[in-house]
Amino acid sequence: MELDAYHVDILRSGGVAMHVNKVHAVFTIRRVANDLGEDEDWLWDVANGMDTEDGVIWVYGTGDDSVMAFTDFGIENLMELIRMHKEKRKNPNSSSGEITDPLCAA
Repeated sequence: MELDAYHVDILRSGGVAMHVNKVHAVFTIRRVANDLGEDEDWLWDVANGMDTEDGVIWVYGTGDDSVMAFTDFGIENLMELIRMHKEKRKNPNSSSGEITDPLCAA
């Protein structure tokens, strides 16, 4: 669907296109670890390679205070990474010997 010039102007404010954020809530890594029954430090190691596109964001507070947080989509991706890491621990002699990141496979 193409927008005509009239509709495009409605979507702009001061000449800058406005972004509509679809994320209404995020969950801190501590909350996710608690909800999933996982160790927070281990979960941080698992999630460390995730990107914003994968549903992870950094929330910054005052000073140097920051925390990793996840959207609902990020939690789904993280749960898949957890499953893969646990499977790898159960079967350390799998064919490749490496954990393939499903987020990079697409």
